Amino acid sequence: MLNLINSLSRVQKVYILLAVDLTLIPLALLFTFTVQALPSTALETLSLTLPILPYLLLIAAGLSMWLGIPHIQLNAYERNAVGLTAVFSLLLAGASAGLAGFAGLALPLGTHVMFGISYFLFSVASRAVLYQVVTAIYRRAQPMRRVLIYGAGTTGTQLAQALRAHDSIDPVAFVDDNTSLQGMMLAGLPVYPPARIAELVENRRVARVLLAMPSLSQPKQAQIARRLQKMRLEVQALPSFAQLIGEEALIDKLTPVAPQSFLGRKSTDVSLGDACGSYADRTVLVSGAGGSIGSELCRQLLSCRPARVVLYELSELALYTVHQELEQLTEGTGIEIVPVLGSVTDPRQVRKVLADHKVQVVLHAAAYKHVPLVEANPLPGLANNVFGTQTLAREAAEVGVERFILISSDKAVRPTNVMGASKRLAELVVQDLATRHTGTIFTMVRFGNVLGSSGSVVPLFQEQISRGGPVTVTDPRVKRFFMTIREAVQLVLKAGSAAKGGEVFVLDMGKPMPIMQLARQVIESAGYTVRDAATPDGDIEIEIIGLRPGEKLEEELTLTDDLIGTRYQKIFCAREGELSEIEVAALLRGLRQALAASDEEAAREVIRRWVEGYAEAVTGRRTS
Repeated sequence: MLNLINSLSRVQKVYILLAVDLTLIPLALLFTFTVQALPSTALETLSLTLPILPYLLLIAAGLSMWLGIPHIQLNAYERNAVGLTAVFSLLLAGASAGLAGFAGLALPLGTHVMFGISYFLFSVASRAVLYQVVTAIYRRAQPMRRVLIYGAGTTGTQLAQALRAHDSIDPVAFVDDNTSLQGMMLAGLPVYPPARIAELVENRRVARVLLAMPSLSQPKQAQIARRLQKMRLEVQALPSFAQLIGEEALIDKLTPVAPQSFLGRKSTDVSLGDACGSYADRTVLVSGAGGSIGSELCRQLLSCRPARVVLYELSELALYTVHQELEQLTEGTGIEIVPVLGSVTDPRQVRKVLADHKVQVVLHAAAYKHVPLVEANPLPGLANNVFGTQTLAREAAEVGVERFILISSDKAVRPTNVMGASKRLAELVVQDLATRHTGTIFTMVRFGNVLGSSGSVVPLFQEQISRGGPVTVTDPRVKRFFMTIREAVQLVLKAGSAAKGGEVFVLDMGKPMPIMQLARQVIESAGYTVRDAATPDGDIEIEIIGLRPGEKLEEELTLTDDLIGTRYQKIFCAREGELSEIEVAALLRGLRQALAASDEEAAREVIRRWVEGYAEAVTGRRTS
C-alpha cells in the first residue's frame, strides 16, 4: 500500500481528493433527507434530486478547484483549510438551492442549510480519517520516532503543529515547569510536569526530547539537557530566532571576558626596556615552549630581537602550534625559530641541542604543574620537575650558557603537595649550581597563579558556565595570588636580566583574592546570575567540592619576610636558606633510588627530609 501511495503523482492525488469530495455530495444529501424525514421518504426525495445532481457535482468540482481544496495536503489540512471547506460548503448549499428552484423542486431553505452543514462535517471528517489511514500505513512501513516537547509555550505549540506534518516524527506530549499549564491540552497534546518524564519515556517509548525554550538562558537549557541525557535520552534544542534569521554569526563573535578583568587591580604592562639587552642578538632556549607561560615567553622575547629562539617541548601538538604562530610573527625579521621535540630529562639530547645551537640563555618553564595530577603520579612529577631541571641546568653550565632562569611557583613555599615540593627541590638544585658555576648566572623567579593559563581557574569557570554549571570551588575560604600571563612574563624577563647569580626573585602579586569572589565575577561577567539561597532562580550554581589532596587554603610567596627591593618596582629578592653541595647530592641520590625502585613512599620520605616546611596533607586540608 505504501508503494502505491508513493507511486501516485501530485496531480493524481489531487484528483483522488476531488473524487472523495464529490462522492460526499450524494451522501450528504441522503443524510440530510434522512434527518428531516423517514428513510423511505428520504430515498424518494433523493430520487427527485437526481436530475440536478450532475449539475451540482459539476458546480462543486469547479468551486473546489477554484478554492484549491484538493491541492491541500492531508498533513497541512488545518485551520485555514477547514475555513476554505466551510466556505465551499456554504457555496455548495447555495448552489443546491438555486438548482432546486430552477428545477421546480419545492425544498425548504432549512434542507439546503442542513445539506451544507452535513457536507462540511463529512468533508472535515473524511480528511481526518484519510490522514489517520495514511499515517498508519507510513508508521507500519517505517516506525515513527516519538518525541517529547519540553516547553508548552508559543514556540512549543508551534513546533508540535509543525511536527504533525512530518512523516517520521510523532510528538506525544509536552513537558513544562509551569504548573498553570500542567494538565491542559495544547495543540492536541497533554502537558505533563517534568517529574513524569521517566514514566512517559517508558510508557510511550520516547527516545528524544526537543527543548522548545529558546528564550531560556543557555545555562538553564544546558542543565535541563544534562538531566535528560542522564536518562539516556537524545536531546535537541530549537534554535533561537537569532539563529533562524542569520544573526548567529554576530553572536558567535562574542568572546568570554578577558581573564585580566578579574584581577582586582590594575595589571602592569610596560615595555621590557633595558631588560632586552640580556636577550638581544642571542640564542635563547625556552623549555616547555608550548605551554601557557612558555609560549608567552617566546612572544615577548621577539620584541628583544634575539638571533634565534629554540623551542624545546615534549608535546608534539603544543610544539607544532607555537612554532606555526612564531613563524608567522617572525616573518621578515631574520629571527630564527627552531622547534625541538624532546624531554629535558634526556641528558644526551639536552647536551646536543645546547651545543649545536650555541644556546646563550635558557628560560626553563617546562614542568608538570597540575597539583592533583602530580599528587596522583608523584614519581613522574618528581622525575620531570627535579631531574629535568638538574639535567638542563647542569648541561647549560657545561656548555657555558650565560643565563639560566628557572620559572618557579608559590606552591614551592612550605608545600603540602608533591608538585610544590618538586618545585622547591628544583630551586635547591639551581641554588646549588649557582654556588659552583661562576660562568653561568643561575637564578629563579617565583610567582603565584596566572590568569588564563592552561588549567587555571578562569578558563575552567568559563568552560563550566558554557555547559550550564555548576561552577566548582574547592572551599569558600580559599584565596590565591593572581597575575596575568603577560605581566608575569614581563617581570620574569626583567628579573632574569637583573640576576647576578643565586637569587630567588619574588614577584609582587598584590593581595590574594578569594576564589568565591572570582567565581561570582566570572559568572556575572558572562551575563548570568549566581543561584544560591538568596536567588534560587539564578542561572549558575557555585558548588563546593572540598579541597583537593595537597591543596592549601592560602599560598605563600616566600619562606621568610626578609625581602630586598630591586631596580624594578614589582620584583623583590628573597633571602632564603640553601643546602650544601653534599646535602643536594644526598637528596638527589635518595630521590634517584626511589625512582629506580618505583617507591612512592621513599620519594615522599626524601621530600619530608629536605623540603623546609613540608607538611603532607593527609586529608588534603591545611591552612597557611
